[in-house]
Amino acid sequence: MNSFSAPPRDHVVVIGAGMGGLACAIDLAAAGLAVTVVERAARPGGKMREVMVDGAAIDAGPTVFTMRWVFDALFEAAGSALESRLTLQPLEVLARHAWSETERLDLFADIDRSADAIGHFAGAAEARGYRTFSAESRRVFETLRDTFLTEQRTGPIGLSQRIGLAHLPALFGLRPFETLWSALGDHFRDPRLHQLFGRYATYCGSSPFASPATLMLIAHVEQAGVWAVEGGMQRLADALEQLAISLGVRFHYGAHVERIIMEGGRASGVTLADGERIAVHAVVANADAAAITAGAFGGDVASRAARRSPPQRSLSAVTWALHAETQGFPLERHNVFFSGDYRAEFDDIFGHARTPRAPTVYVCAEDRGAEGIAVSGAERLLVLINAPANGDQASFGEQELLQWETRVFDHLKRCGLTVNRRAEATVVTTPERFNRLFPNTGGALYGQATHGWAAAFQRPGSRTRIPGLYQAGGGAHPGAGVPMAALSGRLAAAQLLKDRASTYRFQKGVIAGGTSTP
Repeated sequence: MNSFSAPPRDHVVVIGAGMGGLACAIDLAAAGLAVTVVERAARPGGKMREVMVDGAAIDAGPTVFTMRWVFDALFEAAGSALESRLTLQPLEVLARHAWSETERLDLFADIDRSADAIGHFAGAAEARGYRTFSAESRRVFETLRDTFLTEQRTGPIGLSQRIGLAHLPALFGLRPFETLWSALGDHFRDPRLHQLFGRYATYCGSSPFASPATLMLIAHVEQAGVWAVEGGMQRLADALEQLAISLGVRFHYGAHVERIIMEGGRASGVTLADGERIAVHAVVANADAAAITAGAFGGDVASRAARRSPPQRSLSAVTWALHAETQGFPLERHNVFFSGDYRAEFDDIFGHARTPRAPTVYVCAEDRGAEGIAVSGAERLLVLINAPANGDQASFGEQELLQWETRVFDHLKRCGLTVNRRAEATVVTTPERFNRLFPNTGGALYGQATHGWAAAFQRPGSRTRIPGLYQAGGGAHPGAGVPMAALSGRLAAAQLLKDRASTYRFQKGVIAGGTSTP
């Protein structure tokens, strides 16, 4: 049995070393609290994971690094600098897109280059549409950055108050009651461009036909910079872990939290599967809300957690991590091969709970980055298609998986890319496997789907209804994605520290008034 020394009075345990948990631990430790992170896996990262394939380490989770300012601010607040612990390479080509062997379009970090490329691809009118779309996406992002994304969760009225009556045009400009797909029609006529920019809804695990137009802000996020992390995305998790350790955070890996301890009506510690108890001042659960309400951390917490109708799950995925040689298509780091019928693809996933019959395919070529880079021999690839989050209800049989693999790689071949894959150099992950990695989610990779105007306000906030229990991660406010999950961790830390300060002031006042402390 593992054991720690008796915890100090201001001790916090963080369950989960994903982006939210790591960011939360860093802020709490920088504020002077003792922090222990308990993680069931063998290393940090959560969904940001890598797998070994044919002797090569391949990113098998998030592959895109954006919103660098989130991490710059996190490191700066902890007395460090991101560039001192991580090497980042800005990408000139954000992504290469294909619809067939002859239809290809690159988007660039430079808006003018993208507009020129779109003009050559689809005509001058579509290039003008791209510029108006880019301007609108920037306005939406700037409206929400400091009023919603970096602030505690609020409702529509609270958001209106934050934005202020003086900025009502900006509020109405968010277009929450329109879908992303319909809003794109104001800027583009070419159905291929509808697909390309509608795909931003999948960044938070949702359908462009059901998500609010507000999600167009993701276009500006990418235009503001996409970076390649030297060594792979896992290095980001490692860098955050090392920063946390330098601040005194203790990590306990291979440890499964069996129960959150409830004493006196508040969360006061955790019990591990090996029987160890860790008594603390507060608990931060870097886990999906569904795991808490389903009893993953014990019946006491589940019975007191907020009860609501189960939200629609976000997307899951089927992925192939490969070490393979490629031929034909000139890959960039990020590549998207679109299906012929986007609406049918999302109808299959969200309407019929089945893997799409003709899926769009994403390929991350991890060994590519700078323009003109040459790759010879086998390279590291992550091939991904979206799938329903039903991994707790259905499983892929060997024949079914082979069928989907054939469809996926045949589609790539029709677009000009041949992947010379070998079974012994391939690792496949299905929704069932994702559900085992992240229990009680069905394999959903982004928490709840962002469908409907109110979805963004319905994600759990930092503070739960249980005193002493806080929540972070991609399933909590402000949402899914690497930087958003990190923001959720920082918000959880800020709320915990605020509550702690309020309690201290209350207790100090009671003592000064001559009454015993409760």
